[in-house]
Amino acid sequence: MTGPLLWPDYATPADLAAIEAVPLEARGLPESTYGLLARAATRWPDRTAISVLPDAARWHEPLHRTFAELLADVHRYANLLHDLGVRRDDAVALTAPNCAELITATLATQLAGIAAPLGGGLTRQHLAELLRRSGARVLVTAGPELAPATWDTAQALARDGLLDAILLLRPTGAAGAPEPLPGIDGVRIGYLGELAAAEDPSAFTGDLPGSADLAAVFHTGGTTGAPKLAAHTHANEVSDAWMLAASNLFDQETVVFAALPLFHVNALVVTLLAPLFKGQATVWAGPLGYRDPVLYGAFWKIVEHYRVAAMSAVPTVYATLARCPVDADISSLRFPMVGASPLPAAVRDSFQAHTGAALVEGYGLTEATCASARSFPDSWRPGSVGQRLPYQRVRVVAPDGTWRDLPPGETGLLAISGPTVFPGYVTDHDENGPVLDGLGKLVDGWLDTGDLARIDEDGFVHLAGRAKDLIIRGGHNIDPATIEDALLAHPQVTAASAVGRPDVHAGEVPVAYVTLAPGATVAEEELGAWARERVPDRAAVPKTVTVLDELPVTAVGKLYKLGLRADAARRELHAALDEVAGVHDIEAMIEGSSIVATVKTSPSAEDAVKAILGRYAIEWRLVVVS
Repeated sequence: MTGPLLWPDYATPADLAAIEAVPLEARGLPESTYGLLARAATRWPDRTAISVLPDAARWHEPLHRTFAELLADVHRYANLLHDLGVRRDDAVALTAPNCAELITATLATQLAGIAAPLGGGLTRQHLAELLRRSGARVLVTAGPELAPATWDTAQALARDGLLDAILLLRPTGAAGAPEPLPGIDGVRIGYLGELAAAEDPSAFTGDLPGSADLAAVFHTGGTTGAPKLAAHTHANEVSDAWMLAASNLFDQETVVFAALPLFHVNALVVTLLAPLFKGQATVWAGPLGYRDPVLYGAFWKIVEHYRVAAMSAVPTVYATLARCPVDADISSLRFPMVGASPLPAAVRDSFQAHTGAALVEGYGLTEATCASARSFPDSWRPGSVGQRLPYQRVRVVAPDGTWRDLPPGETGLLAISGPTVFPGYVTDHDENGPVLDGLGKLVDGWLDTGDLARIDEDGFVHLAGRAKDLIIRGGHNIDPATIEDALLAHPQVTAASAVGRPDVHAGEVPVAYVTLAPGATVAEEELGAWARERVPDRAAVPKTVTVLDELPVTAVGKLYKLGLRADAARRELHAALDEVAGVHDIEAMIEGSSIVATVKTSPSAEDAVKAILGRYAIEWRLVVVS
């Protein structure tokens, strides 16, 4: 289907009502992500679908695949998986740096079964748990040329009896014979490209997925603690991709740049699936993506060479690009999209001043597939992440468990419903496939996002931090964003994060951590004074401001506040126990989503340490050593 039913006019916030006057079911969306790819290959067989860079240094030596070639490769890979016994309700795990074969494999696993992308930053123990939970017995992973450490982990998992097959990926554009592979009893091991070469490229031999079938399970959470597996149906992913592609910002000539890791939903939905709708070309960065320092030195030349119009990245990437001299014609760059974590005003302003391109802010979460709101370059609303996407619903409810609706402008818990809301987390796997459970996040079709927000009179969403990140000082709720905004207004501050530090009187008090621009001279005490003058709530003024070389982030660039909370707890306990003789060591460890303090002490100090620790509302344990 083409024309106004598939592509309504979607240029301004005022278009939303007219779009939703037509039911989503009438728009003729493909049944599955495979159907979306097959549609593109039929309409634009000879058009370039992907251009994959071997690495940032060789940005002018890409591997190109047309839509027809990409579909043929997906057929081959999916048929191999089918030969290995993968069926509709079987998960296939993928863990590797981005490369041409991973893009194909991601689409193929959604065709043959269920894709289970796993981050390379997860520990072996977490990978093992996610394999068990998903039921995946086949692993697509990096070979020794692409990521030796990942390959070593895969072998260890196989020797632990967790895998039946390992399919290895080679670097983009790899030439010559690959390295020979060892044997592991009971495990089939081989290079994916070689094993799939003889498979039928013209069609998939198994049953095609339907809209209600699971397409993928994505792990959520940070790099420590036990990640959850959020399930996506094919309808979830196709509808969310269409909501983004429907925008008038994008046409067939829009070239998209992709550099986020494919284990993240943004990379899948925004830069892989959405471009398929209009036959757009996507340029994929090398295996390190935005983490490659070399990329930034060549970035503007890449934009000029490929005529990149759209990209998707996190705020830290745009903060770095705002400091990279523009040494090329970047007039093609019109739609730089930003999400995953709050966008500091200083980053937005400096990037636009540096490049002339306005950042298109968005909001979403894995449990709502990917994107749920986006802004409009010509209708920017200060402080807002934008208007909800078509056919999604948003509401703000009281954060007390009653789900009582709050009026426009009042801050509460943001909830979302609609076709992109996930069916639940995978908690187990049995003979019928994945076992799903909302784990309290789903209430009558509404998703508890865990985010605090307000919705203004015109329907624009304004985030106010994570509900779980609230600092509660003696019963007084403090939004960390008020502290962070004040510190980010300082000209030498490049990033800021506020967390709660344990306190014997108030339960916790706010403290802040910042990073500074190169050559900055401001001292921590000066930043504390700056905050005192600008934080509107006296109770929210941070007790300390600590300068770090960098703030901890997850693998996809989100600020990782648990790490800062652990550091704050450790610093507080060091100060509290400083004069107690016999204390040998103090640690604050992250266990799940909690901070647990561990104090090593001699027997003579045990009672004194217990008395002090007992005054804090934190988890703690003693290790008594002689």
